[in-house]
Amino acid sequence: MKPKYIFVVGGVMSGVGKGTTTASIGNILQSKGYRITAMKIDPYLNVDAGTMNPTEHGEVFVLNDGMETDQDMGHYERFINLTLPNINYMTNGMVYKAIIDRERSMGYGGRCVDVVPDVPREIISRIRKAQQKSNAEIMLIEIGGTLGEYQGLLFLEAGRMLRLENRGDVLFVLVSYLPVPPKIGEMKTKPTQYAVRSLNAAGIQPDMIIARSEIALDKKRKEKLADHCNLKEEDIISAPDVDSVYEVPLNFEKDELSKTILKKLGLRPKKKDLVKWRAMVNNIKASKKPLRIGIVGKYFGTGDFVLSDAYISVIEAIKHACYFHRRKPVVDWLNSEEYEKNPAKVRELKKYAGIIVPGGFGERGVEGKIKAIEFCRKNKIPYFGLCYGMQLLVIEFARNVLGLKGANTTEINRNTKFPVIDIMPEQKKNLADKNYGASMRLGSYPAALKKNTIAFDAYKSQLISERHRHRWEVNPEYIEKIEAMGLVFSGKSPDGRLMEIAELSKKSHPFFLGTQFHPEFKSSPVIPHPLFRNFIKSAIK
Repeated sequence: MKPKYIFVVGGVMSGVGKGTTTASIGNILQSKGYRITAMKIDPYLNVDAGTMNPTEHGEVFVLNDGMETDQDMGHYERFINLTLPNINYMTNGMVYKAIIDRERSMGYGGRCVDVVPDVPREIISRIRKAQQKSNAEIMLIEIGGTLGEYQGLLFLEAGRMLRLENRGDVLFVLVSYLPVPPKIGEMKTKPTQYAVRSLNAAGIQPDMIIARSEIALDKKRKEKLADHCNLKEEDIISAPDVDSVYEVPLNFEKDELSKTILKKLGLRPKKKDLVKWRAMVNNIKASKKPLRIGIVGKYFGTGDFVLSDAYISVIEAIKHACYFHRRKPVVDWLNSEEYEKNPAKVRELKKYAGIIVPGGFGERGVEGKIKAIEFCRKNKIPYFGLCYGMQLLVIEFARNVLGLKGANTTEINRNTKFPVIDIMPEQKKNLADKNYGASMRLGSYPAALKKNTIAFDAYKSQLISERHRHRWEVNPEYIEKIEAMGLVFSGKSPDGRLMEIAELSKKSHPFFLGTQFHPEFKSSPVIPHPLFRNFIKSAIK
């Protein structure tokens, strides 16, 4: 069959749930027996997401092949059970760089290169290549940002051109917010009507509207949207807030989303299989007993608000593992800088069943994190360190068990007397040349596990593969001294050069473990990551 394309765009405001919508549509269509792939388009000029501050952009999600992408790629992988390649991520920066590089090498044969049609053609070319590489029957394409922003106009133009070339094979789904102002008490459709007009101005008529709101869409609002937006009532899908994002595909199916999409694309369901997903959601709803987990970090604040998106994959991995053990996760944000201002405040960690220190960079908040790690070690509180959280575990152990006062990472103190964490030799030139973008140790790398360890007990395998994003590593000069005092490097690169997992034995601590990699990137609601699963198991005990 000819490939089908579904563009997902957003109206009224950002953060309305386009990523979850795209992932949910993919999940549903996959359950109908179709091969699916998904692409995220970000309209910014950055070449990738790797150099952006998490408080501005949210989490950087790393793909297997090392591409640093938007957090929505994580939603796609979790919902659709895919391992996506770098070609499924696109930014304005990538597109312009490719065009300029091609022009500089005479790739356009000396002709004038124009914004239109050359930029949309480059966008379409990348979409087609991603579809061909995956051999997908249906490709979902989420365009980031909000309708009306000039950054996304050329991507909309590419979608319009693709639809013109493939009549009947391209759909546009508008995800739009319908506010319910408290003082008025009535759901308002006008902002969505204007969003449709904005899309019409780009030469595109939406095929469906996903109506996001705090509450379900009533019949009157459906009728009004259908009348004013040139659609049928069946084309309007209600998308109220839900307790868990994993309920969204089931909610969409209440309004027969898949039936409408397949009908518009001239397709029929090959099978009907949301059974496992429904069982998983039922398990989530049955998980009533709360379990408090604290995340000690620093990428929380954005003005007066908390930005949980900075650690979205960590949060989701905690949820997956909690639901596996029939527990309701209660996740609290703990600002490590508070423990630097008031060291006694670290005692609040006793309230938690387990503590996580996630990935990060730089000096701010580090001493507070180290205080938290020390408190967890001494008080037998389950501790799980991710990337930087593993490096800080090693620093804490070196300072307080080995007695190496002032032990540190050269990322923070180049002149530390005890550089237990040091930059990898191959990374020194990158920093010297200010080559920051896409230059870390990125993507999937293998690790060999030591038997009779917490890590091996979790994976049940001697060889694993996990995703990385770092420049610094445990300094090999200190490994022997550290292990002699009881900290075991239970996971190493196959050549034994790089330390991948550090842990205390179960005899010493119920769960005190750190990973140089990011296990959260490979967790899903159907298959929780084994390390998160065992961390939560120890937290329950």
